[in-house]
Amino acid sequence: MSRSYSVDFIKETEESTSDRTGVRFAKVCIKSNIPALYISAVMGVSRMTIYSWFRGKPLRDKNEEAVKLLINIIEADLSSGILPAKDLTAAKSYLESLTDTTIEDSSIEEPQL
Repeated sequence: MSRSYSVDFIKETEESTSDRTGVRFAKVCIKSNIPALYISAVMGVSRMTIYSWFRGKPLRDKNEEAVKLLINIIEADLSSGILPAKDLTAAKSYLESLTDTTIEDSSIEEPQL
């Protein structure tokens, strides 16, 4: 099961004044209730890579183009009321509807007790 964003991460992101693509991506993912793990499955990169982008690290050109496109789609869907996702199942279905990627349950990590 995917985890939601931590309070500290949300606060750090909201307070960021960076105009980097990854930070902008983090803000729309938080606002749309789409977890980083699902984004990583769709983008074909690790969750750690997604979080490094979210914190302002540079993206490769091919990834930056894809992220900018995804940001525009998510922002439009936020404006039209399609997002935010109501729950994890809705977030997963939303991302799968945008791509030809199936987010496998086996790729979703279970929380450690």
